[in-house]
Formats: sequence, C-alpha cells, structure tokens
Amino acid sequence: MTVRSKGRVERQVLIVRDHVLSGRAFSSVEEMDAAFAAWVPQRRAQIHKTHREVIGHRAARDHAALKPLPPTPFLVAERHLRPVGKDCLVAFGGNLYSVPARKVRPRQLVEIRATKSQVVLHSTVADSRGETLLATHPRAVGRGVRVVEEQHWDGLPTGKGRRTTSGDVLPRPRHDRPLGEESGPLQALLNRAAATRIEVGRRPLSVYDELTGTRPFTTNRATKEPS
Repeated sequence: MTVRSKGRVERQVLIVRDHVLSGRAFSSVEEMDAAFAAWVPQRRAQIHKTHREVIGHRAARDHAALKPLPPTPFLVAERHLRPVGKDCLVAFGGNLYSVPARKVRPRQLVEIRATKSQVVLHSTVADSRGETLLATHPRAVGRGVRVVEEQHWDGLPTGKGRRTTSGDVLPRPRHDRPLGEESGPLQALLNRAAATRIEVGRRPLSVYDELTGTRPFTTNRATKEPS
C-alpha cells in the first residue's frame, strides 16, 4: 500500500460509519451485520467519484484480474540479532533458547527468526555445507523460561559455570608441559630466532674499563674515602 492510497483505504471505514452506523442502535452483532448486508448492494450500484465507473462493475473486473494465492502462506516473523552466552543460551523475549555448543562460541551473534509459535536460530555465516540453521524451538509462553535441548550442551564442561567449547583439544597447562617446550608465542619466537643460538662470552668489568680508559672506582679501607 502506498502513501497515496492509504487515505482512500481508510476512507472506506468512514463511509461505512456514516452510512450504516451513525444514528442507529443495534441490539446484537447479527442485527448490525444485516444492516451492513442491506447497504452493500446500494453502495455497489453507485458511480465512483474518482474513476467514474459503477463500483460493482469495477469490483468484478478487479477480482477477475487477481492471481491465485501462493501454495505456501507468507510467513510473518520477527528477526533479531542476539549474542550467545557462555552456556550456549540465547536470550529473546525474556526467555532463553539453546544452540549447539560445538557450532557457536561465546558472544557470537546469531539471528533469531521468531513467529507466534516458533523461535528459529540461524548462524550469520553459512557452514561448509551452506547451511545456517542452528536450532528450532517452540516459542515459550511467559517470561523466565529456559527452552533447552540437552544435546546442545554436548561439548560443555559439566558442573557450575558452563563454558562453550569448539570441540578441539585444549592446550595443556604450563605445569604439565615438558621442559624445553615452548611456553608462549614470545618464547616460540625467541627460540626460532638465530640470535638466541649465538654464544656470548663473559668478561670482567675491568676489561671494559681498560677499553674506555676509565679509572675504576676504589675506596681506602682505612678512611672509607675514595682514593
């Protein structure tokens, strides 16, 4: 509906109110429906002031030009982006819905497509098979409800403070690593650097005093004053 036609559509409500409802009282819905049904033939016999055609004739031609409805109904859905929690739960409408822990990471944004009866969660990036669907849940009634599929928690550590994982093997703690193993990116870089394999000689500081011509700083043991 365009802005130009919006007023014309709403005008029909005023026409019905002025010609059928105004100044009349009805004792039941059926009585009001009968009054409206008696008025419709009168309205359809009138000439429209815009296109100057009989309203009933124009309506019949417009109806014949209508195309059939599509085989699948148009789906009206809300669409939102929400972050994934550490427990692989996504908050929406005051409720929590689970997604597979092995397919998401904490704080990852997922798309929610919600209808009156369903909440469907999609990844914003397709996987190797071109799919984005993560989970489908019935929409919770009320607030404070957790809608969880237990298999979605496969891959999370058990116990308190669940955290999402990718399913990969976790690195060993530092105290479990054998001696000589790289303990971090910086150490790995140093171990690979050629400079770390150069042997550096050790010399007393007096050698550098002789090279620079400086006099070493000594003290007189008797007076504790510099000599």
